[in-house]
Amino acid sequence: MKELTAKEEEVMRHFWDKGELFVKQLVELYPDPKPHFNTLSTYVRSLEEKGFLSHETFGSTYRYYEVISEEAYRNGTLKNLVKKHFANSYLSVVSSLIKEQDLTVSEVRDLLDEVEKLHNKK
Repeated sequence: MKELTAKEEEVMRHFWDKGELFVKQLVELYPDPKPHFNTLSTYVRSLEEKGFLSHETFGSTYRYYEVISEEAYRNGTLKNLVKKHFANSYLSVVSSLIKEQDLTVSEVRDLLDEVEKLHNKK
């Protein structure tokens, strides 16, 4: 999955939150001073090229909709992060989080309980 820039992710959040949108509607979701229509249109086309959005044609305008859900994006981003920064080791990620977040033994036990519950469901 391709990575998104911060601005592209910001635009995608509107689609994930609101669903199908015309660029004109997207502009209206922003506070003043609103970004220019052409600027958002460029981001939307980029997101479509990257496979995150698609569109339906309505006369001379397009209504865009998400192709990749927020959950799928989040999971893909996490996988890329683990692969890139932790040698594809989720154990290293958890170990790092325990060290960096100074988790207590009780919090780690709670995490293990959660993992056991998920494992038992399978």
